[in-house]
This record gives sequence, structure tokens and C-alpha cells, in this order.
Amino acid sequence: MDLASGSGSHDPGEPPGPSQPGGAVESPTGRSRLQATATQSLSRYESQKRRDWNTFLQYLKNHKPPLTLARCSGAHVIEFLKYLDQFGKTKVHVTGCPYFGYPNPPAPCACPLKQAWGSLDALIGRLRAAYEENGGQPESNPFGARAVRIYLREVKDSQAKARGIPYEKKKRKRAGGSTPSTTAKAANTSVDDGAGGGGGDGGIISSSDSAPVTSTL
Repeated sequence: MDLASGSGSHDPGEPPGPSQPGGAVESPTGRSRLQATATQSLSRYESQKRRDWNTFLQYLKNHKPPLTLARCSGAHVIEFLKYLDQFGKTKVHVTGCPYFGYPNPPAPCACPLKQAWGSLDALIGRLRAAYEENGGQPESNPFGARAVRIYLREVKDSQAKARGIPYEKKKRKRAGGSTPSTTAKAANTSVDDGAGGGGGDGGIISSSDSAPVTSTL
């Protein structure tokens, strides 16, 4: 008796069936479950990029007058970034504020909340990639426009002054090493891009951030 089938002998020339080891056949239901699992297992970056892209398309749709992606320029991208400031969580002190330049002000103030530079910079990176993944040409990518890069640099510099937090790249250690005094100094001037603690933003666009858009561009 064939133990695999449990009933009678099996012809060696016959291909194994679904009920036999090594002959399992994936059902349509099983395939659909695998596809659903693959969709649910999108990385956090890919999920955020998709939400950002959909939000930007909705922004263009709500634009006054409505704006198509083909007509979108760097100026419109900058306008979009300024629009997002209303959802910001980072305190940016104005010039007349007594806490201007203080990284840790001792008391609250009436200065506005804005999007942190680090969050905007990461957002542009995701949207730039999404634009090309959705058929856009690199040479016409509005998110890579020079005007957008200049705007981000200005935001970076102004927030660094207003918050008293220098945005500096990590310097390479010298061959001779560092002294205890320089190490302590570096620890006190750590880089904060505004995307982490201290009032910064992580993913700056959520499904609830869909207020009406008005514009003159």
C-alpha cells in the first residue's frame, strides 16, 4: 500500500496530485492572501511616500485655480511647503521674541509653530522619488528645482538662528584623536534637524491634513 495516498499503489509515471507530498497546488484564495500580505508589509518609508504623493495630488486638485502635475513648477512646490506650516509642531521664534536664539526657552511664547527643516527636507526627497516613480522625467522634476533647494537652505539657516541650534554636518575625527574638552564641546552642540525630539516632526502629512487650499499662483 502507498502510504502517501493511503489507498492502493501509485503509478510512478503519474505526476503527484494535490493530496500528495511535493504536489501541493496553491489555490486562488492562497494567492490572494499572499498578495494582501505583501501589500500590508510595505516599508514605513514607502507607505509615507505614498501618503505624501497622494496628499500633494490632492493639493493640486484643490488649488485655486486647479493645477495639473504637468504645469507644476518649483514655485508651486515652495507654495505647498509653506501651506504645510499650518500643521507644524516646531516652535520657530521670531526676531523680536526674547527667546530668539534660545534652544531651550524657559517659558512659552506666542511664536508660530512651523514645519521643521529636517521634516521638509525629507518630504522633498520622498516626493522627488515618487514623481519619477509615477512617470515623471528627472529633468522636469519640480521637487528637484533649484528654487526649492534655495528655499530649503533658507529655512535651514533661519530656523538654526531662531532656535539656537546649528545644523552642521558631522566632522571627521582627526588622526590624533580628540581631547576631552573638544569631546564635551561637541556633545553640547549636537545636530538637531527638528525631526526628532524637541518639538520636531516625523512624518508631516497625515490623512487628516487636508484643509482647503487657496492660491494665486
